[in-house]
Amino acid sequence: MIARARAPDARRFLRFIAVGVLNTAFGYLVFAAGIILGLSPELALLVATILGVTFNFLTTGRLVFNSRDAGRLPRFVLVYAAIYALNALALRALVNAGIPSLYAQPILMPIVTIVTFLSMRRFVFQEARL
Repeated sequence: MIARARAPDARRFLRFIAVGVLNTAFGYLVFAAGIILGLSPELALLVATILGVTFNFLTTGRLVFNSRDAGRLPRFVLVYAAIYALNALALRALVNAGIPSLYAQPILMPIVTIVTFLSMRRFVFQEARL
């Protein structure tokens, strides 16, 4: 009985990881393009975050939490704004410690991914969970 109750959560987490890989690749490609084009790390991160939010909202909402409710977008954006702020602070700290931004951001990605999943599950899609 307990194994059956945990199976949907495990499947949801696996879907989140798969969708997260897609979203992360998209976001990192935009971030890297910004760095290559000469943007500061923070500005490149901001551009990647802004462009990725709609893509992420659609994929995460539909494929992970089974939600097509556009009314959740404001909460989704607020969570991403908080994630961006924390990510930017951590990125700046690593860059100040001498780690190039193109290496620092991938170091942060696993932490950002976990915090994002927990935040989305708790604050954005809590009623829509499968």
